[in-house]
Amino acid sequence: MLQPSEFKQRRKQLARRIKKKSVALIASASASVRNRDVEYPYRQDSDFHYLTGFDEPEAVAVFAPGRKQGEYILFCREFDREKAIWTGRHAGLEGARNAFGADEAFPIDELDKVLPGLLENRERVYFPIGHDPKIDRQVFSAVNNVRARVRTGVRAPFEFVSLEHLLHEQRLIKTSHEIQLMQKAAEVSVRAHKRAMSVCKPGKYEYEIEAELLYEFTRHGMRAPAYPCIVAGGHNACVLHYTENKDVLKDGDLLLIDAGAEYENYAADITRTFPINGRFSENQRLLYDLVLQAQLDAIEQVRPGNRWNAPHDAAVHTLTKGLVKLGLLEGRVSKLIKDEAYKKFYMHRTGHWLGMDVHDVGEYRSNGEWRSLEPGMVLTVEPGLYVAPDCHDVDPKWRGIGIRIEDDVLVTKDGCEILTAGLPKTVAEIEAFMANPE
Repeated sequence: MLQPSEFKQRRKQLARRIKKKSVALIASASASVRNRDVEYPYRQDSDFHYLTGFDEPEAVAVFAPGRKQGEYILFCREFDREKAIWTGRHAGLEGARNAFGADEAFPIDELDKVLPGLLENRERVYFPIGHDPKIDRQVFSAVNNVRARVRTGVRAPFEFVSLEHLLHEQRLIKTSHEIQLMQKAAEVSVRAHKRAMSVCKPGKYEYEIEAELLYEFTRHGMRAPAYPCIVAGGHNACVLHYTENKDVLKDGDLLLIDAGAEYENYAADITRTFPINGRFSENQRLLYDLVLQAQLDAIEQVRPGNRWNAPHDAAVHTLTKGLVKLGLLEGRVSKLIKDEAYKKFYMHRTGHWLGMDVHDVGEYRSNGEWRSLEPGMVLTVEPGLYVAPDCHDVDPKWRGIGIRIEDDVLVTKDGCEILTAGLPKTVAEIEAFMANPE
């Protein structure tokens, strides 16, 4: 678990970015109703958690660099002893100060009364503009409150700036503590994928395999996956975000599993594709080895100074060349790439940022160019091939095969580290493990 000092350091870093004549604020995620009076398990907004570690709804954090009475102000629910009996502990104002490091804490109901004073004599306000209509109204109302008192000598903010750009660039580079959390999520996710491989056999249902994944997550204290599990047998693997997970697993088909645990708000994201009966057919192996080679070539490009797009370009080149060799594409490789002919079988990117969100924040381009990779960035590398079952202009032997291989990769000072390296990946490794699980 991250220590309060980590969150304090993040707030200091943000304060340096917005400077003294500005103020920033951000609201917590709202509780979400599942049905009638039943709520979904609460999950805090990632940006709010990143800065506060405070995992309750009905809260607003304000950051006012240089404020004498304290730079970090938290508005939250007051402690309610009766409510605690029904729904559990909550911090209250005292906990906001003592446990979560707020310099001052006010009841959330007093936000409209207190906020104008926090905005006085500030030049700009940073907040997630347009993200929450209620917060938009409260900020603009507070600013108008200050404007109405300009004859008393106070000045109102004159500039509104989206908070996300500054904050998301800060989140993009992970600290050593964050990497430890991501490594833990990755380790448990590897265990879950191994468990799924070990129990898989023809006749089981996709949801039975999903249950094994969730069991492994939960028994290690990770009660929520980082995203809905994809357990796609046979033709279902050609649906990129398949989550129905309801069909029976058939002998001779492949099973694609895309699943990762979330640990202390940090995600893992792994995909493996393996034969349901434990043995690849020749055609499955040919496509699988092509995807694997594309992934290895892409990972080779993950190192400081290389552009974000370098892994994708490497994967596309390898896949296109291999598709020509296997007869699924015809023509010169360079022209096929230029014409994006490969998108018939490979229609997504080779990766994305990974962190508190499975598709994590951070720009992919800077000043019109693909940004350079830097130590501390974490990304997925996940090439794939998907030959739709109704793809009638290819040999029937390829139809209905969907393959994706995905690992979580940390950019290091000297190259990269695969956080999910403990999971079998080659044909030989997968077949040996399924024949004799560890």
